[in-house]
Amino acid sequence: MSDYEKFVRDRITQLRLRKGISEYQLSHDLGHSRSYIYNITSGKALPPLAGLFTICEYFDITPREFFDDRLSSPELIHKAVDGLKCLGDDDILMILQYINRLKK
Repeated sequence: MSDYEKFVRDRITQLRLRKGISEYQLSHDLGHSRSYIYNITSGKALPPLAGLFTICEYFDITPREFFDDRLSSPELIHKAVDGLKCLGDDDILMILQYINRLKK
């Protein structure tokens, strides 16, 4: 098994656990048999490209975000960006200053 295959398996598990759902529930929600996600996470199968896109849509992330291992919680990033869209420039600058302070 390649590192990429392991990454896909682990990433699906990570996203599923953060959402607090079982492999069975995820399989069901995606419209597959109860063993669909188990077969992926156990290394027996990989999702086809269309299936991976469906998984990304389910978790409300892009494929790029799926493969970005620096983002442990991409859904939180989406919520933060949505919140920023409602703010004025002064507030956004203040938040950016706070972020820069936290990064130090």
